[in-house]
Amino acid sequence: MPNEGHSSSTPAVAADGERPLKILIAGDTFTPNVNGAAKFTEHLASGMAARGHDVHVMVPAASRRHGTWTEQYDGQNITAHRLRSHRWWAHDWLRYAPPWRIRSESQRVVDEVRPDVVHFQSAVIIGRGVAIEAEKRGIRIIGTNHLMIENLVDHSLLPQALRGLAARIWWNDARSTLGRATAITTPTRRAADFLEANGGISDVLAISCGIRTSDYAFDFSAREAKRILFVGRVTGEKKIDVLLRALTLLPPDVQLDIVGGGDQKKNLQSLAKQLGLADRVTFHGYLSDQELRRMYTRASVFAMPSIAELQSIATMEAMASGLPVVAADAMALPHLVHDGENGFLFEPNNERDLADKLAKVLSLSDAEREEMGRTGLDLVRMHDIDRTLELFERLYRGASVKDVARDSVNEQDHSLD
Repeated sequence: MPNEGHSSSTPAVAADGERPLKILIAGDTFTPNVNGAAKFTEHLASGMAARGHDVHVMVPAASRRHGTWTEQYDGQNITAHRLRSHRWWAHDWLRYAPPWRIRSESQRVVDEVRPDVVHFQSAVIIGRGVAIEAEKRGIRIIGTNHLMIENLVDHSLLPQALRGLAARIWWNDARSTLGRATAITTPTRRAADFLEANGGISDVLAISCGIRTSDYAFDFSAREAKRILFVGRVTGEKKIDVLLRALTLLPPDVQLDIVGGGDQKKNLQSLAKQLGLADRVTFHGYLSDQELRRMYTRASVFAMPSIAELQSIATMEAMASGLPVVAADAMALPHLVHDGENGFLFEPNNERDLADKLAKVLSLSDAEREEMGRTGLDLVRMHDIDRTLELFERLYRGASVKDVARDSVNEQDHSLD
């Protein structure tokens, strides 16, 4: 959670030896929201501030209180422009800035901040407004997409018959917003390919969200119990129901820990009871960072059954904790999980295959589990957030997409020529 602090002067020279930049990061989700995009935006803001830049975020207010003040993340002061917001009644945490106010709000914040660069994290409401106003003023724009439009449609409560039309309308709007950016990024190459195919956009750059790998500890000692861990939003696209059904196919001494909250929690708790798993499944809700790291350390294996991951920060955190990972062979997860090396991939929505792969990991010897975990550690080190910050800093200063692509781990074996 943020600590409100006092502004400090910007240093004369940034970490890269150049003049510090004034950076405006805009998005539709931010701390205290718990999701990958919010977490990345927080880490990007605090990381850029730590590198000597003057960082502002333009995000929805987390409550009825709105305005501009200083918030502190990882010891860094960030100027937060918290816009008036409303809670989406059908969702457990989602608040949104009213679309009918976003142009005037964007004009006000952009003119107050006068940034060197604007970096929007979604092409929906706030990203759309700030991109329009930044373009009018000749400000450099970087756009990052963390969103699958189909997931947004699912939360809209529109009738099924209208969802395809709504997705096409939103894709057209997103294409217009992303088209204003000098560089467009997304966390993985597969997510970039998806965006290019569905958004009609070319030269999308894959830059990992990254994590600070040194924040996580690994423990390869023998486990006292067989524990499967899932971390993430408890929503439909995460396919936690498939994980519960897979658990029924595993021995009764195998336990499942589910960390996170979401609109499907009650339904999944009911399903666990129906399946006779009430004493084997624990729904922990949201945990502090320290508590979450302890959960990673005591688990035997991490499971990610989601079919809609554009990267999966939780999976990277599990790898940084030395855990073998069993993940769906869907979207961007195969970028992180190399089948048979640091874990296993299973056929999406197939609980039998998921159970088989989990059983494989749980039957490994301590030495075999350590070997798999150490392979994961080697793979995730390439995704350390310091590298991510360096790449975005170069984009902020005007480096070309092709130059940055050559140094991005997620652009391996891919050419933008």
